[in-house]
Amino acid sequence: QVQLTESGGGLVQAGGSLRLSCVASGRTFSNYYMAWFRQAPGKEREFVSRISQSGRSTYYADSVKGRFTISRDNAKNTVFLQMNSLKPEDTAVYYCAAGGVSSYFYWGQGTQVTVSS
Repeated sequence: QVQLTESGGGLVQAGGSLRLSCVASGRTFSNYYMAWFRQAPGKEREFVSRISQSGRSTYYADSVKGRFTISRDNAKNTVFLQMNSLKPEDTAVYYCAAGGVSSYFYWGQGTQVTVSS
C-alpha cells in the first residue's frame, strides 16, 4: 500500500511558476513509475507527465512539454512537478499517482492550481 500526499498548489498569475510535490509513504516508492494528472472543472482527468523508477525516463503531454519538468528523489520518496510559464488553461486539480508505465494503482487527494489571466 502506498499513500500519496500532494502539496505546492496555489494561485499564481499567468507566466508564473509553481512547484508541486508528492510524498509517498512506504518503502517501495522506487519500484513505481510516478505520474502527474490534472482535472479541470467540467473536464475529464488528463495525463500530464510521468517518470520512470530511476528517473532517467520522462514523458510529457504535448500541452505542457517545454514548460513543465517532472523529477523524483527516491531517497525522500518524493516526486516533483516544476511548472513554469503557467497559463490559465493549466488551472486544475493536480494529482500524483504511482504504478506502472501506463496503469496507476495509487492516487493522492490532489492539490488545486489556479492561474489567473
